[in-house]
Amino acid sequence: MAEEDYGAFVDWTQMGDLAKSSGPTKVDCKDLKAFKQMARQGYWAKNHKLRAQVYQQLIKAIPCRTVTPDAAVYRDIVGNAAATKKPSSHIPLPEFVDGSPLPRYCLKAEAVASAHRVANCVAGQFPDISHCPSLPAVTSLLLHFSADEAQCFELVSRMLSCNEPGKRLLDQTFLAHESGCMTFGDLANKYCSAAHRMIVASAQDVLDVYSDWQRWVLGDLPFGHVVRVLDIYLVEGYKVLFRVAIALLKFYRKHKAEAQGAAEPDSNRVRDEIQAFVRGIGASVTPEKLLEKAFSIRMLSRKEITLLQLTNERSLQQKGITVKQKRRNVQLALNPDTFSSEIVSAKEMRDIWSWIPERFALCQPQLLFTTSTHGCSLNRFYAHCEGYEPTLLLIRTTDGDVCGAFLSTDWEERKRGGNKLSFFGTGECFVFRLKPEMERYEWVVIRHPELASSSKTPDPDDAAPPEGQQADGNGLEQPERPAGDLSPFLSARHFNLNSKNTSMFMAGNFDSIIVGGGDGNALYIDSELNHGRAGRCTTFDNPLLCAESFQVALLEVWGFQDAMAP
Repeated sequence: MAEEDYGAFVDWTQMGDLAKSSGPTKVDCKDLKAFKQMARQGYWAKNHKLRAQVYQQLIKAIPCRTVTPDAAVYRDIVGNAAATKKPSSHIPLPEFVDGSPLPRYCLKAEAVASAHRVANCVAGQFPDISHCPSLPAVTSLLLHFSADEAQCFELVSRMLSCNEPGKRLLDQTFLAHESGCMTFGDLANKYCSAAHRMIVASAQDVLDVYSDWQRWVLGDLPFGHVVRVLDIYLVEGYKVLFRVAIALLKFYRKHKAEAQGAAEPDSNRVRDEIQAFVRGIGASVTPEKLLEKAFSIRMLSRKEITLLQLTNERSLQQKGITVKQKRRNVQLALNPDTFSSEIVSAKEMRDIWSWIPERFALCQPQLLFTTSTHGCSLNRFYAHCEGYEPTLLLIRTTDGDVCGAFLSTDWEERKRGGNKLSFFGTGECFVFRLKPEMERYEWVVIRHPELASSSKTPDPDDAAPPEGQQADGNGLEQPERPAGDLSPFLSARHFNLNSKNTSMFMAGNFDSIIVGGGDGNALYIDSELNHGRAGRCTTFDNPLLCAESFQVALLEVWGFQDAMAP
């Protein structure tokens, strides 16, 4: 097939250096692992024809459901006279794209009509799709590397029909898309904490900002950048989008740090600023620099993304959120007129809320226990807190220090150890202090991934922690969590931990509660909830959260109440 057949829709005057084909002219490789290496290195990035041939090969190799529409179906439906019809760009894109525009991506003006025709034909052949904002961008991109509209339709159809277990390419329901946004928020909080803090400070609704994350990659990136992402995305799948979006957030944060001035929190302004930055990223960041940043993120694996996505989907289903609806954001849940704590202000609680996993963003704080009302009794503490998962512990000392912990697991779990003090919980636990200054200390393995290793060593990016791995520290038992429970990807059993002291999250018995272990405890509170000790511990690698020996002035425990419940 002649090279120009793959460029029939391209406006070569806009392609810059990509209009000059160079480098290798063929790929003699059918091994996907080798393809992965070549994709990351940009083996076919300088040859338009070769890139088109590789895309055809990769997409045609995707396992699809039995009945998948192909090019012949498109020709039967649209007909060879399609080019003489009224331009399809005058026909709205399918409703399920949720208003996402079709990026031009250096296409000819008349090619926009072709992309509209393809997208609308897809909508007719895939009636089960209810939400797919990425379809316009993917259609526009694949049109670049197709000989005709029918071929582009077949490529898009195969991506939508992928039925390979554990592999996803495009979200096709609101549930999948929304859980993906929540998952991105979780990953940004974990792997891009400085940028996440900046977003929290500058936007009223963080999840609203993160709802654009896929559009940053598939829609806003310049063609030269997004096509390099597509090279790898077609080989490695959905996880590539998360990595690139996190890298974009890191670069945006650096860009904002260099800018002057501050403004009032405004989610729409932040969304517009990120979009403008991504669209103009070519002025400061090359495609290869973007990919280098994306693949330098350690410990982020397909397994973590998948488990987070499933957890967030389950959370949305439990709340009855499976179709698009107006979301109640965390600021409404933390209305200063209704929120009341004797330890923290509404703003401070909002800051804490920005640290918690995204699946609790639809929850509002529910006061479960406070020493000012329920008294200083550990038995009453347990009685009021058991049955709630997760919980937030807040402490104000008589010196005026404020600290606490996010605890992922029900305190009733302590009973599994019998009378023996045993640690439980997951790596989503963290400790923090608010006064004299605000700081969070996560599980040490998150910040120092070298402390954990994986059983799958050939590819660190895809490393899946082994099943059944359990670590106990200093002779303390660590009970197994039931399958499918909270944050399975951060259970210690999934990691080969180099130290027994790095997974001691929370513990309690009749005479004390403990948060953090290994060479000390982050927090220790006695049975009268009156005296406590703070220390450095291995699990959170934290400094003293307050005075080493302190007296409790007030202690509160907060639960997470479904804000969508009647």
